[in-house]
Amino acid sequence: MDQVYDIAAEKPWSGIVRKGQTIRVEDTYGQQAIDTIFYRADDFGERYSSQDTLRAQGAAYITTGTRLMSSEGRAMLTVTADTSGRHDTSAGCCSCESNTVRFGHDTLYQHACRENFIMELSRHGMTKRDIVANINFFMNVPISPNGAMTVDDGISAPGDHVEMVAEMDVLCVISNCPQINNPCNGFDPTPIRVVIKG
Repeated sequence: MDQVYDIAAEKPWSGIVRKGQTIRVEDTYGQQAIDTIFYRADDFGERYSSQDTLRAQGAAYITTGTRLMSSEGRAMLTVTADTSGRHDTSAGCCSCESNTVRFGHDTLYQHACRENFIMELSRHGMTKRDIVANINFFMNVPISPNGAMTVDDGISAPGDHVEMVAEMDVLCVISNCPQINNPCNGFDPTPIRVVIKG
């Protein structure tokens, strides 16, 4: 029986995905960045590695066929379906500090993905030291030939989804991005859905 989780706008979530199960992350309303980190379920010291993932596939974005690699060089999950086309794993997550630098001191009070991650990781005995470079599902981050990146309008439509089959037992930690100062969420954060199948 599928496990279905509806995650409110701006909120964090976490759950275990067992080896062989499929996790589906759905952008319910479209144009919503979904910041995600994976950890090995029985050893949080092994966690998602954006660098190893990009190196293993030789491409800048995550899409169907991508193997999400761990800090130990092992496949954690494999992307088996993707209706959006590409997902960022280079731009990292927003924080109160980066909001202040990018958008002005008056944004310091605004909630951010780093704070979501800190709150959710604390439920599993982890701290801010355990935050690593994350995946930004559905976030549109064009990379120019000179390596410059920018956050642009989202390209995902309502109902777009990405599915991954777990190659090991993993803990999935999500921040449903609360950013309102750049177009990664269409300036209007919305709810998402996560489904664990199998």
